[in-house]
Amino acid sequence: MRICIIGGGIVGLATALQHQRRRPGDEIVLLEKESGFGRHQSTHNSGVLHAGLYYKPGSVKARMAVDGIRMMTEFCRSHGIAHEICGKLVVAVDDSEVPRLRSLHERGRQNGLSGLEWLEGGAIREVEPNVAGVAALRVPEEGIVDYDAVVQAMARDARERGASLLADSRVERIEREGAGWRLHTVKGDHAADFIINCAGLHCDRVSAMAGEKRATRIVPFRGEYFKLRPERAHLVRNLIYPVPDPTFPFLGVHFTRLVHGGVEAGPNAILATAREGYRKTDINAADLWDALTFPGLWRFMGRHAGMCRDEVVRSFSRRVFCDSLRRLVPSLEESDLAPGGSGVRAQAMTPSGELVQDFEIIERPNALHVLNAPSPAATASLAIGEEISLRVK
Repeated sequence: MRICIIGGGIVGLATALQHQRRRPGDEIVLLEKESGFGRHQSTHNSGVLHAGLYYKPGSVKARMAVDGIRMMTEFCRSHGIAHEICGKLVVAVDDSEVPRLRSLHERGRQNGLSGLEWLEGGAIREVEPNVAGVAALRVPEEGIVDYDAVVQAMARDARERGASLLADSRVERIEREGAGWRLHTVKGDHAADFIINCAGLHCDRVSAMAGEKRATRIVPFRGEYFKLRPERAHLVRNLIYPVPDPTFPFLGVHFTRLVHGGVEAGPNAILATAREGYRKTDINAADLWDALTFPGLWRFMGRHAGMCRDEVVRSFSRRVFCDSLRRLVPSLEESDLAPGGSGVRAQAMTPSGELVQDFEIIERPNALHVLNAPSPAATASLAIGEEISLRVK
């Protein structure tokens, strides 16, 4: 069987690798529009290894995260990739957040996480001396990793196993050809018996090329980060997170120690004016029109107007951003924050304005479309790739 994978991010590469391991006789061609692999969500993130604390028990996300972190850490060990299981602290800053933190504790237990610790008072400061909170949950299985190195190692492994990984190969049209497909790219055509859509930020558009109705739409949210100035990085030992709002899939601004040094703070979550818009000045008219003409976005913003307003204000005000971070680390000063990077999350949204919370994989004859693979997709990429391969008939 000849399989074409569209998208060379970490999920597409992991799918190629896992399918080669399972069915080495199949021919794999991976098509990536960029000049290299993993150029977007795969490497524009905070580099966290998520253990499965947040996700609804029994969901695909929960299962993939628990299996995925085990598979990812083994991959890193076997390839000499920088990573560390350093643990994370989720902090309830006041009594109103304690019930949600207890629910999170129970959710983690149901998802099979081990070593969870409930901390109060001085026990919190023993783990993170500069944190303020009435209670905290320590998650020892979480960690940090160099996802760029992971992407490069996956690409090398896939090529060594015989996959054709083709960069600068944007898919412009997909047509049925007999029982299979013909994919037209900027560098020529490719025949396929089966197509796998792992196009991330553009997965809904690729699915439409293959004849799917774009009911669920990708709405891009940009997350912006600061970094702590080196002389203030001691304020954070490892990973410090707030108790998340269960209404949204975003985890709130937090602190992340990076595997190669330094501490990142963020992100916020605002509508991006381009699907690959990493700066406020990045505007793609087609992407912006696509978002603004989608009724689901307006319903979402109408339902959550206060949250949307707060995120925009935080985006334009370092002081407000710092105030949000100071809830966790009160000694932080605005002058401690230096400009950081950003990422764009491909968030699937329904026409009713609901954010799709779980992974969404659509199966069709001779085709499979990954239409929602948000965090923890990087951590879980090898587990996702294995799941996708098992669905290829």
